[in-house]
Amino acid sequence: MQRPQTRRMFFKRAGLSGLAIAACGVHSAVPAAAVNMKITSLRAWQPATPGSPPDWRTQLGQIVVEVQTDAGLTGIGVGGGGAASIHVIHTVMRDLLLGKDAAQVEELHRAMHQHTLFYGRKGLVVMATSGIDLALWDLRGKAAGLPVAKLLNPQVNLATEIPTYGTVFSEKEIDAALAIGHDSLKVHTESYGRQPNVNKLVGFVQSVRDRLGPKKSLMLDAFCMWDIDTTVRMAEALAPLDLEFLEEPLPPDDLDGYADLVKRVAIPIAGGEHEYTTGGFKELIDRKLHAVLQPDINWCGGLTTVVEVYRLAKAAGLKVILHRGCEPFALHALAALDPQPLAESPRTWFTCLQGAPQIERGIIKLNDAPGFGVSVAS
Repeated sequence: MQRPQTRRMFFKRAGLSGLAIAACGVHSAVPAAAVNMKITSLRAWQPATPGSPPDWRTQLGQIVVEVQTDAGLTGIGVGGGGAASIHVIHTVMRDLLLGKDAAQVEELHRAMHQHTLFYGRKGLVVMATSGIDLALWDLRGKAAGLPVAKLLNPQVNLATEIPTYGTVFSEKEIDAALAIGHDSLKVHTESYGRQPNVNKLVGFVQSVRDRLGPKKSLMLDAFCMWDIDTTVRMAEALAPLDLEFLEEPLPPDDLDGYADLVKRVAIPIAGGEHEYTTGGFKELIDRKLHAVLQPDINWCGGLTTVVEVYRLAKAAGLKVILHRGCEPFALHALAALDPQPLAESPRTWFTCLQGAPQIERGIIKLNDAPGFGVSVAS
């Protein structure tokens, strides 16, 4: 079934017409009283996540980071990396950060990166840094009495209704996502294997398109399981279904493969969920490997890195769609920095945060609580 909306129309709607991504100058409205807000305690723990995937996303799962200060304020962030990241935070990062001024968020971000260059340019250490960085931004917002989104963009309208899309792994989840009213769907294809049967996968995607109808967007996530030839073959077969993007068909470190792939397929390629630091994203952008960038704010280096990714994407005319954008930390960034945001459904198994905005009738909105507006359930 051909849809009336073309991919060009989608990218215009999503903010890729010209350099439509909002300016990324950060307005840090931190009052003078917040200066010399010294860090007195830094701790992290991994909460229980019933129903989380039985793989590294549990073994090295999301962690909560808490930064306390002598001003009586506590910042909350979420990172990744499980017990390994917790060890990094309780040793290397604690020694580095205790006694430092928590208001100097960008400077502390640079210090953490420099301090861990020998062993932490990607992966677990950056996941730990992400949680700390988000806790520091939470402190910055609380000290100013403002939501983080207002620090990033004083003109942001907190009441704006942000459209969402549902990420699904099964038929049952498709039904639930449609019932919630998601604006579009992203479907994982892992169950079809590394060498999927073309007819079976195309038939499945066609059935999803039929259920969505012609006006909603459909994306696929291959979860880094395909090779170049498989991706080209599948992209050709799926072309009539007008996919908005194909996410991570190749492993994240196969940059040469992506350079070849983007020359051979018409479907826009998305990626970056498993990329780290501004430098990692700069290479993706400079080599024109992805049409859509998908940093995970809890893994890539935190909000400080995400702000830089938006800046680089603006200059390159690329779209940013944050991984799990409905989660509270990502939601503040995309609401403030993207004029036409689109938020991905959250991790359903990470439920320890109170105060996080909820999806209603396919849309989500920020609240006006200071910082990121969340606390940890007891």
